[in-house]
Amino acid sequence: MHADAQCCKPANEAHSLPLTPHASLNLTPRSSLLTPHSQHAIGVLGGTFDPIHFGHLRMAEELAEALALDEVRIIPAGQPPHRASPRTPAKHRLEMARLAIAGNPRLKLDEREVQQARASYTVDTLAALRQELGNERPVWLFMGADAFLGLTTWKEWQRLFDLAHIAVAHRPGYRLAQSDALNDGLRQELERRHISGTPDTAAGCILLRPITQLDIAATDIRSRLQEGRSARYLTPDSVLDYIQKNRLYSPV
Repeated sequence: MHADAQCCKPANEAHSLPLTPHASLNLTPRSSLLTPHSQHAIGVLGGTFDPIHFGHLRMAEELAEALALDEVRIIPAGQPPHRASPRTPAKHRLEMARLAIAGNPRLKLDEREVQQARASYTVDTLAALRQELGNERPVWLFMGADAFLGLTTWKEWQRLFDLAHIAVAHRPGYRLAQSDALNDGLRQELERRHISGTPDTAAGCILLRPITQLDIAATDIRSRLQEGRSARYLTPDSVLDYIQKNRLYSPV
């Protein structure tokens, strides 16, 4: 499965953008929904989730709604290669994710990475999903703007476009395409692959999507709890109850 600029042609031509070098990339209005693909697409949101919080959950919900997805896989990382190992054991991060998504039938917990003894790479996870789903079903990899800007440091990052589309969530008004942090290689891929409608292929395109700005970070939640301060309304109550019950992030 090979992705190129032609494969990113939107199913609805009315939403298409010129994919020429140095084009001004306009964002899709937040109020509009994208038309669903004939093959039921799925979303994928990975992370250490140490702990999972409302920023993660709103990203999953808003991107799924924009893309008309019935399913989003929430995949806690086992041993993430791009950062230090999470201080919280995988079994706890997995259970917190399970509690956080309870009651939302669209969000499905996927345990594959925490079950692995080796480092978890996104390209390997997507390749395994492709083996399960086949080459026709669209897959959307969800990520925030900061993660996207660092994409070229990921293992086999260009192969990601052979395996999935990428939906990049960013704060309203942020012009990611004009960011100085966007390196030349990634800028070229964005110019080739950016769309504002629904693609008629299973992989290979990039969607930039503004979502509700929630300035919540897992590091801040951990710090608050370690200092004995409140983290209420930053993560679901069920997650906070689990944290307290299991004495995670206890005051130092």
